[in-house]
Amino acid sequence: MKFKNLGNSGLKVPVLSFGTATFGGTNEFFGKWGKTDVKGASRLIDISLERGVNFFDTANVYSQGDSESVLGEALKGRRQDAIISTKATFQVGDGVNDKGSSRFHLTKALEDSLTRLQTDYVDLFLMHGFDNTTPVEETLRTLDRMVSSGKVRYIGCSNLAAWQLMKSLSISEKSNLEKYIVYQGYYSLIGRDYEQELMPLLQDQNMGLMVWSPLGWGRLTGKIRRNKPMEEGRIKSGGDLGSPPVNDGLIFDVVDVLERIAVKNDRSIPQVAIAWLLHNPTVSNVIVGARNEKQLIDNLEAADLTLSEKDLEELDRVSKQPMIYPHWVGER
Repeated sequence: MKFKNLGNSGLKVPVLSFGTATFGGTNEFFGKWGKTDVKGASRLIDISLERGVNFFDTANVYSQGDSESVLGEALKGRRQDAIISTKATFQVGDGVNDKGSSRFHLTKALEDSLTRLQTDYVDLFLMHGFDNTTPVEETLRTLDRMVSSGKVRYIGCSNLAAWQLMKSLSISEKSNLEKYIVYQGYYSLIGRDYEQELMPLLQDQNMGLMVWSPLGWGRLTGKIRRNKPMEEGRIKSGGDLGSPPVNDGLIFDVVDVLERIAVKNDRSIPQVAIAWLLHNPTVSNVIVGARNEKQLIDNLEAADLTLSEKDLEELDRVSKQPMIYPHWVGER
């Protein structure tokens, strides 16, 4: 397993981490992603640790806390071997203050997460989204105090627009507060929006990207093919609910190229899709998920796949998106 610094920090992490949104599956939305119980989670964590993956990503909103509970139980007795990231912002509970990035909500959210994870600290605490009803200063001062208390080692954010991230970084610098070290965002061969606004910002600010959904919400597993019935899996069971729309033609074109490169390299389609991401220098880490051992092992083996320049150019060409304004002006 290869290791990189996590964004703008000295923390070294494996280039792949294991995303645990499939743990629990105790509500309708996440149940379509997976329903891994403690026994199954323990086995998947064994496999991850054996292959050098000690980084586990979760969130309080995953199955309304049950993903954290399963992860905490599965890591019992080996917390010292693991790096854990979790998130807060989205609705957890029925109360009017059971969401957002206020001091009130984040303080309770962190304590609840620590209890479920059976730990007294998390290595990375991320804001899961942007709360436009709370002053950014309030959020950042709360996070700064969490780091000072020792309950949080590093902070990051996810799903923020570029201007929201830059505003947060500027306020942290001006007020001498802890800064976000890493951005967790969606990036895949069928979702390359990240490259236009966020990637130049992360390069400029020396941050890194943690990629979520590297297989495009399960559309790049090889189960969706041109002129073939869809195979059983997450997408067929309705697990793409809430995913960004993607033209079928783009999926088919990208999968055709992925399959050709996979066959040439004696690899799987998902491995090639993940390896393409790892060649991007702004990517610190790619979060891979799995419902079972076979999927996990296959995904983890992407870490040692080096694609040729020709392969990278072909994948870039087939998946390239039109530039949005004003970027197409500069490119032209």
